[in-house]
Amino acid sequence: MNFFEAVYKKVQEIPKGKVATYGDIAKAVGNSRMSRQVGWALHSNPQPKVIPCHRVVNREGRLSSAFRFGGVNIQKQLLEEEGVTVREDLTVDLSKFHHTFNENLN
Repeated sequence: MNFFEAVYKKVQEIPKGKVATYGDIAKAVGNSRMSRQVGWALHSNPQPKVIPCHRVVNREGRLSSAFRFGGVNIQKQLLEEEGVTVREDLTVDLSKFHHTFNENLN
């Protein structure tokens, strides 16, 4: 499995109503220093209806201004439809909505 495939598999584990950070995904697939590459993988998402890249935010809980599949307002809408509250400043409260991965599931 290549890096992008590992990212897509891990993103599919984020449940509805939760978000993970680019760093969470990078760490979960084996390299905590590859957050930027996670972003590249998600920007290239071949199946946006299957791989829920809208559930990935930055380390501060901020939505992506470059969300490829319709822009930040679509990402906001998709998250809110799943029960995630998005603040006016386009951030998500990570203390409430953060999904953490089981460290043993690389």
